Amino acid sequence: MSGKILLVGFGPGAREQMTGRALAAIEEADVVIGYSTYIKLVAELLDGKEVVRKGMTEEIDRCIEAYEQAKQGKTVALISSGDIGVYGMAGPTYEVLFKSGWTPASEIKVEVIPGSTALSSCASLVGAPLTHDFCSISLSDLLTPWPTIAARIEAAGRADFVTALYNPKSGRRTQQIVEAQRILLQHRNPATPVAIVKSAYRKRQNIQMVRLDQMAECDIGMLTTVIIGNSTTYLQEGLMITPRGYANKYDDLTGEALAGEQRGRSLSMGLEGWKGCVRQYLRANEKTTLRQTASHFNATNGEILSAIAEAAEGDGAGQFSAAAVQSDQHQAVIAAARQWGLLRAVVRSDAGAVSELIIHAEEFSQRGEWLNIETPYFHLHIHWAEVKQGWLIRRGESLRGVHFTNARGETLFNLSLVRQEEQFDPEALAAFEQDWPTLSAPSTHSREMP
Repeated sequence: MSGKILLVGFGPGAREQMTGRALAAIEEADVVIGYSTYIKLVAELLDGKEVVRKGMTEEIDRCIEAYEQAKQGKTVALISSGDIGVYGMAGPTYEVLFKSGWTPASEIKVEVIPGSTALSSCASLVGAPLTHDFCSISLSDLLTPWPTIAARIEAAGRADFVTALYNPKSGRRTQQIVEAQRILLQHRNPATPVAIVKSAYRKRQNIQMVRLDQMAECDIGMLTTVIIGNSTTYLQEGLMITPRGYANKYDDLTGEALAGEQRGRSLSMGLEGWKGCVRQYLRANEKTTLRQTASHFNATNGEILSAIAEAAEGDGAGQFSAAAVQSDQHQAVIAAARQWGLLRAVVRSDAGAVSELIIHAEEFSQRGEWLNIETPYFHLHIHWAEVKQGWLIRRGESLRGVHFTNARGETLFNLSLVRQEEQFDPEALAAFEQDWPTLSAPSTHSREMP
């Protein structure tokens, strides 16, 4: 006789927050299995059913028990608060089943029944904090290494996601929330709104609305979800709101599209238009640098150079022009640079240190994956295997050079011709200009300077 496993998410717990399918699944079940606290939350629905209670750390035992009961031909409801597929029992159950030889074609059928997540339940109590892009991160390091968790918090902070923290704190785990706050404060204003919601839609419900720099000092536990706003999130009349972005396109009062925008079309800063905005910015800000422009647009140097290189007639990038080096010509750039005279090599560390060395390209030597210069005074080692793109670049009469970027568009190092008394060496400049069309990849948008 074939059995059935129903993986049921029942939301916050109250009957009115459960889906009709969740109620029907529990009604259908012969056996209900769950963490003891979850069993208490739905106790009124369990009359006449076999109930199996398990403890906090017995998640795998619950999965095994569900499978064993289903093999006896029973319909089993394995229950979880929130959504059973979000930090819930659906994943571990499938892992146990697959390791036991189960497949979707087996006699035992499995159904995942979603419920209202802790994140969506908590968000509904504090306003509309999830109206734009968001992510969730569990601070529990019981099964996930802390460096992995920290990297995810860092990425969420850098990308300006509204961030929900699950499992933020327990009796033993008290410093994870402090570390999360520290990382996020590197990217967010200390006044960023934070909602701390405990036991949403339950008897002991408690809501705290605080600033990011106050977050770690608050009453936080395992029944708490923490929602941290992004750079646009604000508090008004006690409600936490994250704008959807309509103000980027429409006038608040008239509802009409702003100048340069069209209804139903991507923003001017959308995928197809943002590089044009980069060029417009460079035309309007003649003194800005490549790095300053990259910071302004939250982009890499490689992305900005790509925008400059795609300039068409009448849509230039101010004093800048650029061209991508042909993919098979990266080594040829180093060879060509031997005719460019004195060069300034610039290497920046992730922490912000800058090394500037005056060199001749003929001093480069290649050993395996590394491009090296070794003199009695310094050693320069470039991991040449990391180079994915070269970019020839000009800026007015002040810059001629090349940037080498990695797969992420970050500059590994750059070389530029040295000026003496505000002038380039005529022979070096002539060699660079002669090499530009030879080394650069063909482009329908490229513009040659006279």
